[in-house]
Order: sequence, then structure tokens, then C-alpha cells
Amino acid sequence: MPIEVVPLGAGQDVGRSCVLVTIGGKNIMFDCGMHMGYSDSRRFPDFTYISKTGNFTDIIDAVIISHFHLDHCGALPFFTEMLGYDGPIYMTHPTKAICPILLEDYRKITVERKGETNFFTSAMIKNCMKKVHAVSLHQTIKVDDELEIKAYYAGHVLGAAMFYVRVGHESVVYTGDYNMTPDRHLGSAWIDKVRPDVLITESTYATTIRDSRRTRERDFLAKVHECVLNGGNVIIPVFALGRAQELCILIESYWERMGLNVPIYFSTGLTERATEFYKLFIAWTNQKIKSTFSQRNMFDFKHIQVWHRNYLEQTGPMVVFATPGMLNAGTSLEIFRKWAPNPKNMVIMPGYCVAGTVGAKVLAGQKVIELDKYNRFEVNIQVKNLSFSAHADAKGIMQLIRQCEPRNVVLVHGERNKMSFLSSKIMNEFGVACYMPANGCSIRIETTKVLQAKISTGLLKKYLSVSSNNNSTSIAGDTPTEREAAVSTFRPKPSIPIHGVLLMNMDTKQNSTSIEIIQPGQLYEDPSQKKAKRKMFFQVEKPFNVSTILSDIAHTESSFQDDQKRILDILQVNLTKSIGTSWPIERNTTSIGIQSVLIDVEKPNVLCIKWSIEDEDLAGFILGTVNTLLYSSS
Repeated sequence: MPIEVVPLGAGQDVGRSCVLVTIGGKNIMFDCGMHMGYSDSRRFPDFTYISKTGNFTDIIDAVIISHFHLDHCGALPFFTEMLGYDGPIYMTHPTKAICPILLEDYRKITVERKGETNFFTSAMIKNCMKKVHAVSLHQTIKVDDELEIKAYYAGHVLGAAMFYVRVGHESVVYTGDYNMTPDRHLGSAWIDKVRPDVLITESTYATTIRDSRRTRERDFLAKVHECVLNGGNVIIPVFALGRAQELCILIESYWERMGLNVPIYFSTGLTERATEFYKLFIAWTNQKIKSTFSQRNMFDFKHIQVWHRNYLEQTGPMVVFATPGMLNAGTSLEIFRKWAPNPKNMVIMPGYCVAGTVGAKVLAGQKVIELDKYNRFEVNIQVKNLSFSAHADAKGIMQLIRQCEPRNVVLVHGERNKMSFLSSKIMNEFGVACYMPANGCSIRIETTKVLQAKISTGLLKKYLSVSSNNNSTSIAGDTPTEREAAVSTFRPKPSIPIHGVLLMNMDTKQNSTSIEIIQPGQLYEDPSQKKAKRKMFFQVEKPFNVSTILSDIAHTESSFQDDQKRILDILQVNLTKSIGTSWPIERNTTSIGIQSVLIDVEKPNVLCIKWSIEDEDLAGFILGTVNTLLYSSS
């Protein structure tokens, strides 16, 4: 059964992640995010693709959220509370804890600051989260009798997970956002060699191979230090959890080491809540954080204070970590707008900026930013782009593909041109099909049907015994010497296939096939065990020209039945001459039988010969006679 993949968001685009997958008759929605670059109906996925009547609960079997970033979960309350989806939602424990906080901040900015009315409420966020089932890493969850999911560590942010989904023998891995490189507070992504039919992976940095982490950290600290020494202010737009903690740990240790007293601020007051989250979910951090947490909390910052709006009027250098991370709204945009005209100041963009956001426009070099037709400001500030993004780069994406060995790859969450380059690289290096569908475009991926085979205990024991003897054999049967042991280490292991007979039983009534691998001797009766005799048949078809056997057919009119009878008459005469009376010949209307050998002419111009393995020698003799008759005069 084919697997169907449709991006409702993040198809050849970054933002509004939402991928609909149909596998084994089940419909699963991976992520349900919003787009940072839009403030109209385009900010949410087009859910009318799923249903125009609103019966989403009947159609969608499960919603899976990979992590708490708004471009992956921002549309969830809209989908559940305003559109009516009432089915199960799955996410990790940290994601479930942090999601409602970020959703509430998003609601406040949209409703209370921008004045929008048709938007989800605080009560809707709470009701939405009641539908969530929290999952642990490596825990297999049975959604129903056929559908099961399993979460794997993705790095990226606290609680981020890749999800392995299986229905029957078909499987899909959805990565969400992930990072294959460990950082100061999180480990690297990891997954079993699950060999899924389809891997759906992000491709944000599809053409980028980043410098080493140490080089980027050194460059970041040097630029910040230089700016504040010259009396400038530094704004670093970040999201409240994730890169914010990474950079705070970095700059805190540098300030301590250098003895600097320039104030550092963090907006929104989420530093306190972030500390609580990291204490609660310490198992999701890297080994260094876990091993030192009891002695020293890495998130108790001595030099970093909470930001207040009145600090904007202060003179003198300062460093501010401000949310959100793409300068699209909130405190970061407010501070940037105030500091942007001054060339002494600096903005450091540490992550990816979605097209349409103020951050993307600044990185593109725009000198005048228009927020709307009434608000615009000049940009003379120093702009630096230092990637501390927790997304996998091109090398990391290839590493993940190598790790889980998928049969097909689907790229999402990336830019089209970059996706195209990576797609070619994947197909050339791994020899697997790679797709990059746009939003609303469906792709169907055929899967390989898996047939389970039973192997007889005797045959398996025989194979394991031979394999064990090959591994333990030494010269003259003695204990191997040091040299022999060393040579054995590098000697290729014998890869002898199992020598057996494959039996395939097809049940046409039940439309099922069973396969068994047995020892050749098991085909016959075993009187001591009183086992039933197994039958194995061979069949060949011999095409022929009727005029070769019936030379007068061109000059006479005859029916197919008449030709059948005459051909069987000639065959019977020739077989009687060649085998004599040793084996009785049974003649029927459309066939001749000798022991288990059956010759029929039911198909026009085709002679079908079938026999069991016990009569293999007789069948060979008969085949020789038939070949002589059919082809001797051609």
C-alpha cells in the first residue's frame, strides 16, 4: 500500500510546519505550526485540504507535535478548539509543559497588542492541552491496534523529538527540527537504524556546513566585546527557550572570566521559568549539565538581569537578549527600532529568519524598514549574522540519513533552491528517491511488501552449528595462538547462505501467502515421526507453432478443441514409444498424466508441463520427448 505525504505547511518553505501522512489507511498530522511572516489567514496551514465540512476528528487518527517552537505548534489551539479536532495529540513531557506558555505569549501579542479579535483565547489553550498525551523517549505508544509511535532524542531545544511511526510493516520517521551536533546544554540527535519506508526531514540549512562551535563562539564574544568597549548597545534577538540559554551560558562565563561589568539583560522574565524547566527536565540536557547540576546550577546567572522597558532610555553600553528571535514583534522589535538608527549599536542574528520577518529584511540589507504604511524607521545599526541555530546543517542531514537508512527521503522546512541541491546529493550518495513537495502537493510513495517466512528449527540449528564451528576452528584443533587470533580478526567472515528449500503456500480464498524454509530432507515422509508428506511442484510452459505438429492445418478448417485432441494424440503416441509400458499413461480431454507429471494444452499454442519433485527424473525424460516433438522440425 503506498504512503502519501502532503505538506500543508513547510513545503519548500520555512514556517507553518504541518505535514499530513497517510500510511496503512491511517492519517497522521505531524506538527501544527504558524508562519512568522504572515499576520492574515496565511499564518496557519490550509486545513480545508483535509476537510471542507470540519469533520477532522473522523479523518485524522493522531496529531504529533515535535517541539514547542511556534512554527511547529502555534496553530494547535486554532485546529482543536476553533475547528473542532477532538482526537489524540502526542508530544513529549517538556513540550507539553512549555507549549502553553509560548502559546499564551503569542496570543497576548496578537490580541492585546495588535488588537485582533478572531483568535484563540487563554481558555482554548488550556482545553487544547487537555487533549495531549505526553510520551517519554524510546517509549512505544499504541494509538490503536495497528498504529504505534516512538519518540527519539532530537537535540534542537528542550523536549524536541523525532517520531517513528509504524502501521503494520510500513513505517515513517518525521524529524521535526533536530541538531546532530551537541552544544553547551543539549546533546546531539540520535535514532535507531529503523530503516523506515519514508524519512521526512527538515532541510533549513540544506547547503550549509557550519564552522566549528568554538570558532563561532569566539567570533560572537569578540564582536560583543568590541561593540560595548566602543560604547555601543548590542541586541541579540532570541526565542525564550533554546538558543537563549546556550548564549547566556556562553556570555556569562566570558563576563566572569574577563571581569566585565557592562549590564546584560534578558527580556520577558522567562529566565526564571526556564531555570525551573531545566531543573524539571534535567534528563533532556547533555552529560555535563547533568553531572554538575547538583553542585552548580548553570542557569543561575550572576551577570544577567531581567529587562525593564525603562532601561531603553539609559545611556551607556549594554547587552540585551530580547524575544522573539526574528524581530517580527514584541520586545526585540521595540528595542531594535529604538537602537537601529545609531551605527555604534549592533544586532547579532544567531538563528534563521523566515522570509517576510523584520529579521529577514535586516539580513537582506534593507536600510529602511516599513512596519506598516504609518510606521517606518532607518537601519544604520551594525548587522552581524552568526549562526548558533540548533538545526542540522547539510553534513548533519546526511549523517541522519546514514544512521536510519530510509528507503525514501522527503525534504520539508527549507528553501526550494537549497532543497534541490541537497536532493541531488542524497540521491547520488545513497541511491534512494528524494522528494521535495510544495504546500498542498501530494506525493505517493510505493512501499515494498514484506513477507514473513518461518524457518525450521532443524535447519536453523544446523546453520548456527556450522557458523560456530567456522568461527572457533584453529590449526590442528588446538587453542589459537596470538598470531592466529590476530589473523582471524581481519579474516573475512564466511557468508554461506542457508541451504534449504523455500515453500510458498498461496491461499486464494483468504488472499494470503505463507512462506516456509525447510531442509531438503523434510520434503519427504519421515516414518519415524509420522509426518505428513509435503508436495513440491515444478511447472514449465512450452510455446509452439501448431503447424509444426499438424502439417495439414493450413489446408483444413478445424476448431480449437479438434486441434487439442489431435496434438494430445500425437503426444501420446510419441510418449508410448519413448517410455514403453513402464509407466501407465492416463488420457483426459485436455491433458495427459504419467505419475505426477501432467501435460495439458488448455492454452492456445502453449504446452504446460507440471510435476512433483519425486518424479524429477521421469519429468526430465518426458521433457526431452516433448522438446523433440515440438522443435525438431522448426
